[in-house]
Amino acid sequence: MNASLVYRNSFTYELVIRILYGRHHRARSQAIAQLIPPESSVLDLCCGPGILFARHLRTKRVHYTGLDYNARFITRVKRLGGEGQVCDISRLESFPQFDYVIMQASLYHFLPDVGPLLTRMERAARRAVIVAEPIRNLATGSNRWLATLAQRQTNAGLGSQPTRFTEAMLDDLFASRTAHPFRSFLIPGGREKVYVIDVGRNPS
Repeated sequence: MNASLVYRNSFTYELVIRILYGRHHRARSQAIAQLIPPESSVLDLCCGPGILFARHLRTKRVHYTGLDYNARFITRVKRLGGEGQVCDISRLESFPQFDYVIMQASLYHFLPDVGPLLTRMERAARRAVIVAEPIRNLATGSNRWLATLAQRQTNAGLGSQPTRFTEAMLDDLFASRTAHPFRSFLIPGGREKVYVIDVGRNPS
């Protein structure tokens, strides 16, 4: 399955992020970075072109590993000084151990049943799982033309995902996972919501 133009290279990916989030586009990565202490280890699932690492985590001397289906994105992550692997994470039975396991704006790719993926993330995290997911989506908006276009352009190469999360769906999802406590907050601009699952096997 071919990826949309958004996922062809880092320039178009970052351009679309800037358009979607406007003046808050940097806040989405800052919101995650502020949760990561210096010199931690981070596994970034569906990492894209490594924006989080490039802008924030590299200067904090974080041991960063990104996993993504897109080989061009992983090449860029490695060029920036991180580690990376090209893979379809839905086919991995487990993830290696890291202090923090992160996924940003990609959980919808694994609908309708994201529970097994979240379980694997929790098992891999020593300190916390951090999930940030859009709650305002063009792909599920009332404008049929814009919704169709958005669905096509957010195809990462794994097939079409016409369904997106609402805030209520996400709140219910994480509230139903009672094994670990969690907290949540909106990023500036309110387009994404961040959920932090405190695994706490190796607290700082």
